[in-house]
Formats: sequence, C-alpha cells, structure tokens
Amino acid sequence: MGQAAFYRWDGDALVLRVKAQPRASRDEVMGAHGDCWRIRITAPPVDGAANAHLIKFLARLFQVSPAQVTLEGGDTARIKRFRIQSPAVLPEGITRS
Repeated sequence: MGQAAFYRWDGDALVLRVKAQPRASRDEVMGAHGDCWRIRITAPPVDGAANAHLIKFLARLFQVSPAQVTLEGGDTARIKRFRIQSPAVLPEGITRS
C-alpha cells in the first residue's frame, strides 16, 4: 500500500503536512483531509501559541521530545509542515514503508 499524500519520509524523519484548526474544544487528530492531516487544538492562533501547542501535541502523539518536532513551514498559515525526528510511535494512517 502506498504512502498517503499528507506525509513523507526523509531518512529517519517524518515530514508531515498538517491543517490546524485552533480554538477547538479539545485536542484531536481528525484524520487525512486531502493532502493534509487535520488536527484540532485548543490553543488560540495568537503569538505563536497554536504552533507551540501543536509541537507539544505532536511530540506526545509520536512519543518524542518536543525538541524532535520542528515547524518547517507555515508559521502563520493554517497549513503547516512539521519534521518529526525518529518517531517512536506511528498513529493510524501513517506507515514506515
């Protein structure tokens, strides 16, 4: 089975394209939505709060330290690109192959 359009592997790093929905009632992965992985987060999109919250959320989800999650693009946009170095856990819908 081929890899989904919302992520790719770059060596041991997972590059993930995320569509963020801030100010949600809870933090949750909504799943693939076109070429993005839709994630709802409780943080507001103010002064980088949503980006910092997304980094912590992704770190918990992939069981890595927040230092292993880097925002590579989309700092002020809803669609963002993250690099997750050596994820320990792969959520449903993401495979190593």
